[in-house]
Amino acid sequence: MALRPARTMRDPDKVAYTRKSRRNMTKNYIKVDPHKNLHHLQSGKALPDYDVEYHLVAKNTFYHRDNALESARIAITRVLEKATSGKYFLLIRAYPHHIIRENKMVSGAGADRIQKGMRRAFGKPTGRAALVEAGRPIFTVRTYAQFGQHVEVALRKASRKLSGSWKIVKAPISFSEEGA
Repeated sequence: MALRPARTMRDPDKVAYTRKSRRNMTKNYIKVDPHKNLHHLQSGKALPDYDVEYHLVAKNTFYHRDNALESARIAITRVLEKATSGKYFLLIRAYPHHIIRENKMVSGAGADRIQKGMRRAFGKPTGRAALVEAGRPIFTVRTYAQFGQHVEVALRKASRKLSGSWKIVKAPISFSEEGA
């Protein structure tokens, strides 16, 4: 079965449901955490002498599934490992802690006699998503200025794996920020 499209999730302006059961499993609606698909939030080498950083900044607010974030991370690391030979540091700034629920519907002949429609339609947990608001960076890459062109290509490839529109922001790293 394929993943449902992003438009079936809740609106980003509504409060997300993030509660999971801790003590008494029978009293909560969400009994099990969905599987985590985002495995690494940092990659590369964190060297102190990097002189530039690039941010992939969202232009509008969206939910992004954890498997979309993971595929964007893989696209970035694949390009940067070849081009910079490991001289970069990638940081994912959005963590997928919003639980996506799905009220599965039966289709086919005789489905109306089996299913109860929207009665008790809270849904089963099927995945996780991260809420990324407009103007917030989702990926940050620190590297040397000579690899800037490769970083922009990598972030552009990553933006194609995510919903919405994006911009790449370049910022120099001042050494006073490193100590803070």
